Amino acid sequence: MLEILYEDESYVAVNKPNGLLVHRTRIAEEKKEFALQMLRDQLGYQVYAAHRLDRGTSGVLLFAKNPKSVAPIVNAFEEKQVNKVYYAIVRGYTPEKDTIDSPIRPDKDHKHKAPQDAVTHYERLATVELSIPVGRYSTARYSLVKVQPETGRMHQIRKHFAHIRHYIVGDKRHGDWRHNQMFREQLESPYMLLHSATLAFAHPVHDNIIELKAPLPKHFQHLCLQFGWEDVLQNENLVTGSFLESGMM
Repeated sequence: MLEILYEDESYVAVNKPNGLLVHRTRIAEEKKEFALQMLRDQLGYQVYAAHRLDRGTSGVLLFAKNPKSVAPIVNAFEEKQVNKVYYAIVRGYTPEKDTIDSPIRPDKDHKHKAPQDAVTHYERLATVELSIPVGRYSTARYSLVKVQPETGRMHQIRKHFAHIRHYIVGDKRHGDWRHNQMFREQLESPYMLLHSATLAFAHPVHDNIIELKAPLPKHFQHLCLQFGWEDVLQNENLVTGSFLESGMM
């Protein structure tokens, strides 16, 4: 079952795990489970995707509960009226704060389309240097970053961090395979370390501000603890109560 983060008469939000597609797609025909169908079966009625998350990305995923509720929230995303916050672990030490303003080129299936404007803001929250050789380096450096995309292009965050060569760990398509392999083999982390933590928007019906939050997945939290980032987790409210109660903090 999917973890439900929020529900009212118009919308329902879930905490999507890594590796789950939002809906059926021809690029992954072998997959049998999809968030859209899972939530429909869980609730007992049809739901409608309000936006998308990549298969490898975890976190807040919002659905409309009826057809008339779809357009207002989709328009809010398109008009940049939804505040989105992500967290990621990336290769290297990033600048403390920066904005990536670089057009996103369409994927090969849409080569005829022109590049789209794309803007991503981020800040570095923590760093770590591991005594594990990767490639020609004797140690490996990583940053925990808080990311706020201003636009919502396909694979925007992944492509933008690849553009500045601070690849997101675990990103098989746009990342660095050497670091992905090290995390998989040395740290038992085969996942893409990108998490949609917050969605905030004005409710189209009630007009009150809705803020949806999803705690980091357990494997992401464990890595942060290994890297000594406990204070950051607590300051950013990224840990679950059960994780704290387990004594891991």
